[in-house]
Amino acid sequence: MAEEDTMSSAQIAAIAEREALLSTINGSAKAAILMLVIGQERAANIFKALREDEVLDISKAMSTLGVVGAKLVEAVCHEFSEKCGSSEGFIGSFETTEGYLKRALPADVVEKIMEDIRGPSGRSVWAKMGNMPEAALANYLRNEQPQTVAVILSYMSPPHVARVLSLFPNDFATDVIMRILHMTPVSKDVLESLETTLRKELITAFGRSAKRDSYAFVAEVYNNFDRKTEATLTEQLGQRNQEDMEKVNKLKFTFDDIQRLSRDDMMRVVSAINKNGELKSRLPLALKAANPAIREIFFNCVSKRAAGIMADEIQGLGAVRLRDAEAAQMELIALIKGLANDGEIDISPSSAEEEIIE
Repeated sequence: MAEEDTMSSAQIAAIAEREALLSTINGSAKAAILMLVIGQERAANIFKALREDEVLDISKAMSTLGVVGAKLVEAVCHEFSEKCGSSEGFIGSFETTEGYLKRALPADVVEKIMEDIRGPSGRSVWAKMGNMPEAALANYLRNEQPQTVAVILSYMSPPHVARVLSLFPNDFATDVIMRILHMTPVSKDVLESLETTLRKELITAFGRSAKRDSYAFVAEVYNNFDRKTEATLTEQLGQRNQEDMEKVNKLKFTFDDIQRLSRDDMMRVVSAINKNGELKSRLPLALKAANPAIREIFFNCVSKRAAGIMADEIQGLGAVRLRDAEAAQMELIALIKGLANDGEIDISPSSAEEEIIE
């Protein structure tokens, strides 16, 4: 009986110790410890089944664990009905976390998550704002000063920024664009204060402090406007500052700018389109809204028979919504810009203006 009482007391003490250890960490940290315990192969399968925000939470916790003692490891595993012990424990670090993520997620997603983890506290605020419906975000921002709006939008993707700006009054949108173009680096204190305000007023935890070329960013925004918005804001920005508008125009690439591609580059574009079944099927829709000169460029890059088939497909579409045709054009522009980024073609305006002599 005495032995049973002694064992019972020991069990009670062990339970109390485990509970005390577990109370020092949150759920994300527990999940991170378990990921370290099961190893990269098994953890990769689990990461694949999680949402991106869940992966981000666990990754943040994993990267800041440091040395995890054996008793804490055992307590976490015991809580999940498993017995597990280690005399050395585990070390959670940026490198360890990145290794786990690379086995489960695409490289660009891993890079984004690791950038968020390594950045200032609350880095994910901007990502979450970037996922807000454009109308809701525009309604919130329209009451802010243009400079504040410029800072917030400069951390989001150009397509999202374009949709938000198109919902503003034209004068306000132009003010914001001007401030993005001439924005100076934002101090850490100001950024942290802004993040704190956003958390309190808008959502619960949202940055990025990496500097980017403001003209290139605005050019990408303009690329994502519909034609009417682009024309209106191009005119207004030109009235405010013609030099700024000229710099932005040089960095833009619209569907009409296909005319400035050389024949060799255009052949590479058509070849890339033909290799992508989805884009190939979207080409007639994109050309439906294109001017005749652009259509002719595409026709000249294929055989007469293929050009005839393409013309018949365009004609067979009948009436289409302009926004659908423009969406198809944006998909092709994305392909073209991707080829340019890979150095396979040249889309710079100067390349079309250079004179060739023999």
